[in-house]
Amino acid sequence: MKKIAILGSTGSIGTQALDVVRNLPNEFKVAVLAANSNVELFSRQIEEFQPELAVLADESAYKVLKAKNFSGTEIAGGRQAFIDAAGFSGVEIVLTSMSGFAGLEPTINAIQHKKNIALANKETLVVAGELIIDLAKKFGVKILPVDSEHGAFFQCLQGEDYKSIAKLLLTASGGPFRGKTRADLANATVNEVLSHPTWNMGRKITVDSASLVNKGLEVIEAKWLYGVDYSQIQVVVHPQSIVHSMVEFCDGSIIAQLAAPDMRLPIQYALTFPKRLPSPIQKLDFWQIKNLTFEQPDTETFSGLKFAYEAGKIGGTMPCVFNAANEVAVAAFLSGRINFLQIYDVIENAMNSRAVVKNPTLEILLAEDAATRKLSEKFIG
Repeated sequence: MKKIAILGSTGSIGTQALDVVRNLPNEFKVAVLAANSNVELFSRQIEEFQPELAVLADESAYKVLKAKNFSGTEIAGGRQAFIDAAGFSGVEIVLTSMSGFAGLEPTINAIQHKKNIALANKETLVVAGELIIDLAKKFGVKILPVDSEHGAFFQCLQGEDYKSIAKLLLTASGGPFRGKTRADLANATVNEVLSHPTWNMGRKITVDSASLVNKGLEVIEAKWLYGVDYSQIQVVVHPQSIVHSMVEFCDGSIIAQLAAPDMRLPIQYALTFPKRLPSPIQKLDFWQIKNLTFEQPDTETFSGLKFAYEAGKIGGTMPCVFNAANEVAVAAFLSGRINFLQIYDVIENAMNSRAVVKNPTLEILLAEDAATRKLSEKFIG
């Protein structure tokens, strides 16, 4: 039985990961649960899965949790306890499913404790790709992608030489605004942005999907996971969300991974790798699929994707700047402080304002993240 840690257990990926565990009770033991502040849901998870350690990063939420009685589970709280939980003794694989830059330090700690990583926190590789890949090699750790697109690449590349990759064809649903113009999006509401046509995700990633910033983050992530150049990563809009991504090889062959849009599949594959096991996801019926369509993305309207390519090619601290500005902008949009299109303005201002540091250390990245957030908050006003 494989001991696992789930960081971000109350979020969209975390709750679906626990559903995977429910469906494969003889495969996994949840040794660690960690979340931010959702005491009610987290308490139910502790009672059901009885982890050895449960951690809430939010100090006030931790105080509420600590007052409860959980037999056999150590309760801890605070940001440092969350980071430390990633290195918990006996755990074989850590699912990093928390949102945003906050996933970087726990992931580094898990790698340094020689834990394999089921990576759902794409921002980790976006802001510190070179650092993370180097650490994984140093400590002999596998990084198993959980994103549906990167999980698709990973499956397509089993048994293949990565040097034979000609192109990674990264699919995007197009989100709720596929085909819309900037004029159409000038007054887009939060509810409209959060109405994704095919995926059920958390609020932040759903906004990123609507803006195509999420696809930009995945472009940068792909560069580090598969060792390709940005010229080899092509985004393809595929509204049916059935082809989760494709790999074109140097001989012209293309291998695709297809499945119903259900995140439990890539989560399960990352956790059970190299085994494949039965899953409860809906199976495709090719007699019922009428069409699979593919389009070029509109990077003028959805300029976040264009900015991501630019940030990735510049390298150094620029992807960190891109990510931090976007996180601030999305929070501002969700709280009604800016409109949807102004997300791009916040990102562009930050990228034009911050000097680039090449080969940044963790300390430099932490400082750059903080400085970019401060700059972006000031820009929003």
